[in-house]
Amino acid sequence: MGSVSDGVKTFFKNLLDFSPLESEFTYNPSIKDQKSDIDIEKSDIISRDLSWMKFNERVLDQVNREDLNIFEKLKFLAITASNLDEFMTVRLGSLYNYIDYDKERIDYSGLREGPFRKALLNNIKRFIDERNRLFRQNLKPQFEENGFRIIKYEDLTEKQKEEVAEYFDNTIYPMLTPMVCDNTHVFPVLLPRNLIFGVVSIDHQTTLFPETEDNKKLSFVQIPGNLPKFYEFDNDDLYAFLPIEEIVKNEISKLYKNVTIESVDLFRIIRNGDFTIDENDDADSDFVDEIREKIRGRQAGRVVSLIVENNPSQYVLSILKKKWDIDKYNIHVNNELMDYTRLWQIVNHQEFKTKLPASPQSVQPHNFNREINIFDAIKENDILLHHPYNSFDPVLQLLEKAAEDPNVLSIKLTIYRLAKNSRITAALLKAAENGKHISALFEIKARFDEENNIREAEKLQKAGCFVIYGIGWLKTHTKLMLIVRKEGPKVVQYAHLASGNYNEDTSKLYTDVGLLTANQDYTKDIAEFFNVITGHSQPSGYKNLITSPKDMRDALVQKIRQEAENAQNGYPAGICFKVNSLEDREIIDELYAASQAGVKVNLIVRGICCLRPGRPGLSENITVRSIVGNFLEHARILYFHNGGRPHIFGGSADLMVRSFDKRIESIFEFINQDIKNQLIHILKINLDDNTNAYELQQNGEYLKVKPEGEVVNLHKYFFRKDKQNSDISTLF
Repeated sequence: MGSVSDGVKTFFKNLLDFSPLESEFTYNPSIKDQKSDIDIEKSDIISRDLSWMKFNERVLDQVNREDLNIFEKLKFLAITASNLDEFMTVRLGSLYNYIDYDKERIDYSGLREGPFRKALLNNIKRFIDERNRLFRQNLKPQFEENGFRIIKYEDLTEKQKEEVAEYFDNTIYPMLTPMVCDNTHVFPVLLPRNLIFGVVSIDHQTTLFPETEDNKKLSFVQIPGNLPKFYEFDNDDLYAFLPIEEIVKNEISKLYKNVTIESVDLFRIIRNGDFTIDENDDADSDFVDEIREKIRGRQAGRVVSLIVENNPSQYVLSILKKKWDIDKYNIHVNNELMDYTRLWQIVNHQEFKTKLPASPQSVQPHNFNREINIFDAIKENDILLHHPYNSFDPVLQLLEKAAEDPNVLSIKLTIYRLAKNSRITAALLKAAENGKHISALFEIKARFDEENNIREAEKLQKAGCFVIYGIGWLKTHTKLMLIVRKEGPKVVQYAHLASGNYNEDTSKLYTDVGLLTANQDYTKDIAEFFNVITGHSQPSGYKNLITSPKDMRDALVQKIRQEAENAQNGYPAGICFKVNSLEDREIIDELYAASQAGVKVNLIVRGICCLRPGRPGLSENITVRSIVGNFLEHARILYFHNGGRPHIFGGSADLMVRSFDKRIESIFEFINQDIKNQLIHILKINLDDNTNAYELQQNGEYLKVKPEGEVVNLHKYFFRKDKQNSDISTLF
């Protein structure tokens, strides 16, 4: 018997098939602007958006790894799809905010907004073509030997067709709403990322000339997002997955009585979802209402991408192109799956989810004494947490213990993204119930988590917590927590400072670093920081904390210049940064200057990197590598050699314009020598990894690092207990 599994929330971008129509939308493979004769490879700065596309290519390249099984490869394919959806929603959407309103935008590559649109969409086209080729040629042939296949309606037996027809009648049909588009009906709002049918029908009874276009009607049928993406058939040892749109397409005539259906075309759109919040001093409720209104606006933003099936109706296509003001660059032809994120339904299927390798057991953080009270353990030693190799449980344990402990007076923290059914929220509600003062800065502008954060914040507010909904137009991205506890005649403060979110789910998937401490050099800084963001105060100066938007860029520039000065004076010098993204022009220029002064610069940049390494006379002393593998590299660690007495910082900020100018961020200096040694070792293994690493070339391309000698896999290395307290490593 067939069954319908629960639909997943993440969706898959569909594969393209080569077809006669595809040639109409084939983009010039060159990314050179013919009109302005600008070769973007000659620029000293790499385009942010094109660099991001290279990151998604590295994620896609995981499909080529021989050490991964089919389900792991499908997982990475799904990730590239959700990545690309978000990229087009935000970054392509942002580009159209300039194009649609005739505003000038010059990319780092030197291209104006018009030519850059074509260059970027050319790049997206090439990516989609390659992804579809890998799916079609490399992955599909392996499906049956792994216990499943993806089928089409024509593959069904008569009995199975009867089964899906019954499912359509009982479940799908009541959920569908045909929406006609003509002179008497407003063009409907079609939802982004949903699967949509454009249906052309003819009523032969209303005209003497039934073949004229005047008698055609265009209507739309959206497949609700809460339906499963596949209908499943369990055929003993082989599961068959039928895309839900195959059922709708073959039963769609039931929605159109007494008319002739001329064509039925499946398509999917991406809309501009990039919005900004105006700075204002209105009450919190007005601010929250504005956020909610902006979220609703995403459903009707301008269309930036249209994915259509092979050989679409030219009648439908011409209407959509005119209505949405799009052209061939925005249109992609796809004749496989319309949405790759749907592959999560297969990857997470109860029959196959065990095929994904389980993460190794996390190891105990160095210097963490589990045998004593958590507060005493933190007072005994500063504790470095390196997730996911170290569990996130000590952070949760600290917060949950604080919620119950009668001696705890207050808890303050910043929240950017939370897990579903968050233990963080539960602990804060319990703490409020127990009469403790709770201050929570909820960043409700965290992109695509706005609604969840508003809901969680309102729960806390109703429980009596002091909740702040962000700071005007700035995003609060910093990750800090402060717990105040009365211990006899004294009051002791405990802190957590981190690169990652207070999210126990992603802590198992993202690599991050965090610090648990009772050191007053930290806790005083954090107490002062919370006074600034919750009240009306200007900090007099922090000892170990550096914050933005005020001080961070200048502080890092000063540190980089000091390394350059040391090199010029003959002292040991070196810089090693591990970040998610490097995009800020001033930081890049300072790194170029340091390289020219003789400073060795090793950069570990997971995603966007606009710096061009290895260019003679500019950056020959700079190397850039990206780690892409089973865990998402999310940690930020900044190392300055300082003549052999290293300064090492961690925190929430990447080296981006938004981090310095548009966000409340923080980085903090590690002062415990044992922890500094651990961090140096972490950086050293990142530089030694030859399993997950790619090296950026000066032409903007990335080359996969091939193992030579001992194989080093960062994502396995630190799960070994003997590697948590390794001998001191050296970087320079």
